[in-house]
Amino acid sequence: MSKKFPAILFLVAMLFLPLTVTAHAKDASFESQAVTGKSAPNFTLTDTNGKKHNLADYNGKYIVLEWFNQECPFVKKHYESGNMQKLQKEYTKKGVIWLSICSSAEGKHGYFSPKEHNKMFAEKKAAPTAILLDPDGKVGHLYGAKSTPDMFVINPKGILIYAGAIDDKPDLEDSVSTAKNYVKAALDESMAGKPVSVASTKSYGCSVKYD
Repeated sequence: MSKKFPAILFLVAMLFLPLTVTAHAKDASFESQAVTGKSAPNFTLTDTNGKKHNLADYNGKYIVLEWFNQECPFVKKHYESGNMQKLQKEYTKKGVIWLSICSSAEGKHGYFSPKEHNKMFAEKKAAPTAILLDPDGKVGHLYGAKSTPDMFVINPKGILIYAGAIDDKPDLEDSVSTAKNYVKAALDESMAGKPVSVASTKSYGCSVKYD
């Protein structure tokens, strides 16, 4: 028995090797291209009303990219408290383009039809410029979006000036009212002609549900 055991292990390893190589190859093809201080990667996505949005069309404006998952408790925290809607309304009134992006793959946690997304956002009284759908995860991987929420701020020159968490309170029990909001800080500082004091943080929340 002992002589056969190494041979069995070898056969098992050979069976799983192709799967491992394929997985690594897939991950490598989606390496993040979003780097703070550099030009934000361009993309085109379709919104929940069937309209295509190309990031380059918004050159000359501030842009916020918000990765969300309707079922994620961390996303719910910021919507049920009204925190996310408050930010959306405050800055879209100032001309900021706010794009809420869902990268949940079909059949995964957080995947909904365009009609369902519109209904849920309306119930929350959310105010993004558009809700964009990324079910194949290409744009999520392009930006290296790992969590929901995961936030990115782009300045009018197309430079990524912030990437990471929405704030410094990663615990679900922490109040948003006492948090330092990194997105707000980045927008306010940049709009005032100042350098962004915190340009990158580690995002927190639910993992993005890629296929």
